[in-house]
Amino acid sequence: MAREAIISATNISIGYHRKKHEDTSALYTGLSFNLYEGELVCLLGANGAGKSTLLRTISASQPILEGSIKFNGKEVSDYSEKELSKLLGLVLTDKTSAGGLLVRELVELGRYPYTGFFGQLDIDDKEIVKKAMRDVGISHKANSYVAELSDGERQKAMIAKALAQESPIVFLDEPTAFLDIESRIEIMNLLHNLTMYQGKTILLSTHDIDLALLLADQLWLLSRDNGLFCGVTEDIVLSGMLDKFFKGENIVFNKETGNFLPNRQSDKKVFIEFEESLLHKYYHWVKNILERHGYAICENSESGLFSINIKSPKEMILKVQNNEIRLNNFEELANWLKNY
Repeated sequence: MAREAIISATNISIGYHRKKHEDTSALYTGLSFNLYEGELVCLLGANGAGKSTLLRTISASQPILEGSIKFNGKEVSDYSEKELSKLLGLVLTDKTSAGGLLVRELVELGRYPYTGFFGQLDIDDKEIVKKAMRDVGISHKANSYVAELSDGERQKAMIAKALAQESPIVFLDEPTAFLDIESRIEIMNLLHNLTMYQGKTILLSTHDIDLALLLADQLWLLSRDNGLFCGVTEDIVLSGMLDKFFKGENIVFNKETGNFLPNRQSDKKVFIEFEESLLHKYYHWVKNILERHGYAICENSESGLFSINIKSPKEMILKVQNNEIRLNNFEELANWLKNY
């Protein structure tokens, strides 16, 4: 069954107008894509790839150079600012300068499309604001000043403001930038839940590739060499597109784990043995410590400098020529590898 796009772009060019010379500088030309209702879409790209420019152009915060962008079948340029703000909430990377506001007051600004700048909030508006704060888990900070919040809490408050707009679409530019790991996971999971349980359509740029691979319904890969490539996350991973995503020979993408890893190669080979029940538990970390010390894993004992039989993390047997060396933990293994 064909889906209807909530946002569609056809052969657009994005970039900047140079007023002084009355010409344009296009970062990309001929981009076409669709954004569908109720999906979390992660826009990935290296620094300077133009992710923020693309988001600003789609959201009409920056003029389009060429082509067509439609919201619900209507040209985005035909919407008034007020109409567009009811359709689209925008959360930017820039830290908010609203430090003197209470969190509740910041979130209340999301009702501006409905009340006007000096409009008074009625009972329904206040309930919408309260719900937005509950949905992101920031209600307990409602009467705290924005300046007192942590980075993660401030990001939640900005997302609550966007939710208070009651717009079906939310764009976020690097929402997890500068956050600690706990806050990054919490914010990404929050955005995923908003699409799953509230039907929001969310497009965000991010460098958190691991989380994007876990939670995104679609990935948009943006690069100067390949333009924009869009697709369901698993299709993109298995197609090999991510293998070409970063240039250079020092990084590889592991399709099995979904991680980008340093390309560690070595002529020093080691054979490792596991009991079948232990293979999935410990293989990754044994491989990790060996590669970190300059060794690679081989497929048979004859081609290895030595072999390691892993009984458990506290029982390892090294077989070096005709000798056996018993080790009690990974620290002892690390020290032995350094000195071998």
